[in-house]
Amino acid sequence: MLVFSVIASALAPGLALLTYFYLKDRYDQEPLHMVIKVFMLGVLIVFPIMILQRGMILWLGDHPVVNSLFVSAGVEEFLKWFMMYHIIFKHKEFDEPYDGILYAAAISLGFATVENLLYAWYSQAAFGPMFLRALLPVSGHAMFGVIMGYYMGHARFTEGKRRRFFLALSLLLPWMWHGLYDLILNLLAHSWIWFIVPLMVLLWYGGMGKISRANNRSPFRFIKREEEVNT
Repeated sequence: MLVFSVIASALAPGLALLTYFYLKDRYDQEPLHMVIKVFMLGVLIVFPIMILQRGMILWLGDHPVVNSLFVSAGVEEFLKWFMMYHIIFKHKEFDEPYDGILYAAAISLGFATVENLLYAWYSQAAFGPMFLRALLPVSGHAMFGVIMGYYMGHARFTEGKRRRFFLALSLLLPWMWHGLYDLILNLLAHSWIWFIVPLMVLLWYGGMGKISRANNRSPFRFIKREEEVNT
């Protein structure tokens, strides 16, 4: 019974957030099997990321700034971006700007869910710490995914230098925000909560705006309106 409770508390935040982002797709919902596949990609990259991070710590040392910006944020966001670009970016199902947000959030939540499961399993965490992890690390990964996917959605439907510009932003901005998040946790051992909470509020506020703007740029928006008028 305890094992079931630990697993359920670890899985619930990621799956709940994934459902939320899936339902936020207003005009042309993605095939559920595609969203699940991308979520599973996030699950599968956990162990390569852990190996890379372990090697970098042995090579670079255990410095909090280096760990925050490069070992943690750098490796995790680059691997997620790499999978998004090479597997999802040119996929036929990526046919509206919001799809970038959904798929980037899915891969991020796949990663965050396994990370949460490992934490719960090895620490045997109680409800309080797991609830805090749902509000902070899992939610944080979701917001980094929203930022990445928003700019990938821009890049998908532009050409030339603007495409390269938005692709660069889709990697650099989530890396920056993730690095800032980790720096706060690693450098402010006793007062981190006073900085993390405003940061998360800012990320969610910005993320909701990005979701709305991405949906408003959907090519299916006017088709759906015409269907509603005709019915």
